[in-house]
Amino acid sequence: MGINTCSGAISLSRELENKSAKFYRKLSSRYEEDLGLFLIFSKENSKYITQIERAYYGVITDAIEGCFAFDLNPEEYQLEMDIAKDASYSDALNKALSMEERILKFYKTAAEQSKHLMADVPRSFVLVAKKRSERISKLKSVLSGEG
Repeated sequence: MGINTCSGAISLSRELENKSAKFYRKLSSRYEEDLGLFLIFSKENSKYITQIERAYYGVITDAIEGCFAFDLNPEEYQLEMDIAKDASYSDALNKALSMEERILKFYKTAAEQSKHLMADVPRSFVLVAKKRSERISKLKSVLSGEG
């Protein structure tokens, strides 16, 4: 079932943030090479959802919610959370990159779809997308051995 409302998009955002935080906690326990980085990513996720929810609750009205600003298919943003027991560190990093790129796609799409009806919520989506882009750069740097 598709997502058409802002509260639905916020719920999907919360789900993506919670799942990816769990993924990074799992990585931190398995791969000590970048333990600190993975724990930071996990903690940042809760900050992202708080930022978005504050924007939403600060400006939302029944009129905006009723406008059905979104046309999101949650299936496009499903995250693969399992890491094979014999997965190499680079396999795990590639899975993290794939996950981050999917979440980034969600935030960019959600921001674009809501920008005409709201201001604060899409702005929060854009800010989180920017931070996610920086995270992708960090992961690519670690993967290439530069981080």
